[in-house]
Parts: sequence; C-alpha cells; structure tokens
Amino acid sequence: MDDEPTLVATLKYNLEREGYQVSAASDGGSALEDAREIRPDLIVLDVMMPALDGLEVCRILRRETAVPILMLTARDSEVDKVVGLELGADDYVTKPFSMREVMARVRALLRRAETKPSEEEATLRAGDLQVDLRKREATLSGEVLRLKPKEFELLSFFMRNQGRAYNREQLLNHIWGYDFAGDTRTVDVHIRWLREKIESVPSKPTHLITVRGVGYRFDG
Repeated sequence: MDDEPTLVATLKYNLEREGYQVSAASDGGSALEDAREIRPDLIVLDVMMPALDGLEVCRILRRETAVPILMLTARDSEVDKVVGLELGADDYVTKPFSMREVMARVRALLRRAETKPSEEEATLRAGDLQVDLRKREATLSGEVLRLKPKEFELLSFFMRNQGRAYNREQLLNHIWGYDFAGDTRTVDVHIRWLREKIESVPSKPTHLITVRGVGYRFDG
C-alpha cells in the first residue's frame, strides 16, 4: 500500500512473481478498507500516504489485528522509525531500498507469522496471568488484556524465561530484532506499559522486576 504508482506497480510485480496474491491501495483510507475486507497475511504500508498516513493506518489496524506490517518510508529520522515500530509495525525499510531486501523481509515476516507453538508451550501461566500463544491473547484473572503486539511478544518472552534477567540490548535483539533503529528507551517504555496492565501496583511490581545494573527479570 503506497501512494507512488510506479513503486506500487514494481512492488506488486515482484511480489506476484514470488507467488503472492497482491491487492494495492493508493491512499490510507482505501488501505484500511482493503485490510479489513481482504484480511491479508501481511501488509506493506507506506508512511507517506494521502487521506490517512501510514502511521495512523498502522495504529488503527493494530487495535483490530495482529497481521505483520512492513513499513516503507522516505523518511530517515530515527524518531519516525521508533514511532512506527512502537505503534505496532513489525519491520521498517527506508527508501531507497532494493527489491531483494524487501522480498527478504516479506519472507521473514511471513515465516515468523506461520511459526506455531508446540502443544506443551501453547499456554504460559504465572499465577492469575495467562498467555495463549495460539490465540495471541493474554488474560489476567480471566479478563482479556489489551496488549500491543510488541507488549504481547515481550510478555510471552519473559514468561517463557521466568527467573532469568535480561539487559535492554538483549531484549531489543529478541523482540525488535538486531537491526532495530531505536534505542534502549523503547524497552523501558514497553516495560512501563506492561506493568500498568499486569501489576496490581505498577510502582511495586511483583512480576516484572527491575534488576539494578542489569535490566529486567520476570518472576511467576
């Protein structure tokens, strides 16, 4: 989904040549409607689009679906990249880019989305907190938590590795990827958001513990 006809046509051609079915939209409003109607396996979304920009479309979609989102943009600002990723985008490519790189990222996102947890690890538990990896749903005392995609991934990672401390760089690599453009403050922001949702008293956490001089640890 992009507002540059030539780029849209080139992306569509290369994706279809790889065997993917592609639907293209020329503005943010149409992109949102198509995503809701078609329910694609992956969305390639340009930040700079008329009507609704890509960041707003990403924000709206993240309230409705966990579909992987790859952002395209001509902007080279670290702030823009951080905003896009914190709104829920899964990956980010800055123009100009090679089609080989875009295709590789598309394949990686689709592989990640298709990965199924084994039966024994499909549900994670810690007291009244439960994570269903197949449904991508977290509940606390039976109530569904409204988690952003990266909040869900961060919580799932911690619950799989209870009792082990991780520094911010390790968490960035595990959750956002080694080539994430932001900095360690992103981890702190997501930890704060998670605490507000899973802790009875966020200022005195019993699950997401700060390990001074290291980073964070999850206790069950």
